[in-house]
Amino acid sequence: MHYTLALLFPLLQLLSVGTAAPLSVEVVKMKSKVKWMAEQLVVRLNKDFQVPAGLTLSPPADDLDGTSSIVAVLEGYNSLISDTFNGVAQVKFDIASLTGFLSQWRQGHCSEQRPKPSVPGPLQELQSRKEFIHTVSMEALMRVKEFLKLLLTNMDHLETC
Repeated sequence: MHYTLALLFPLLQLLSVGTAAPLSVEVVKMKSKVKWMAEQLVVRLNKDFQVPAGLTLSPPADDLDGTSSIVAVLEGYNSLISDTFNGVAQVKFDIASLTGFLSQWRQGHCSEQRPKPSVPGPLQELQSRKEFIHTVSMEALMRVKEFLKLLLTNMDHLETC
């Protein structure tokens, strides 16, 4: 009998550690809103901005590393999109709305404030070519769309501050 209990106890501990805590209602609501905002933005980008044939992105997409890095990446690309680029006002507004929502979420739900993340490679490289306004704007729009698609398939990164 004691032998059976000795085997069951570690097994129960393992099961309790391996079972994830249920998501709070607030986290589910936040993810749902971010998903909706990101999907709407991707639809708008697909509808309003046609990628020139043969134009590809390299290096690959920026990393997702919690809400602070998501906000930094989206704000960085938004700042590179020229206001004079045709039909871009609503896209810039939508990106700002999404980053504003995520920033507000972080302020209310993240106790530890992480240092401002460093600028990722693709964004940093694009920032160094600011003088080519329309080319940089088009690439920034493409990278925002790519980044949002990555976010939509990795929504769990929103749980990290």
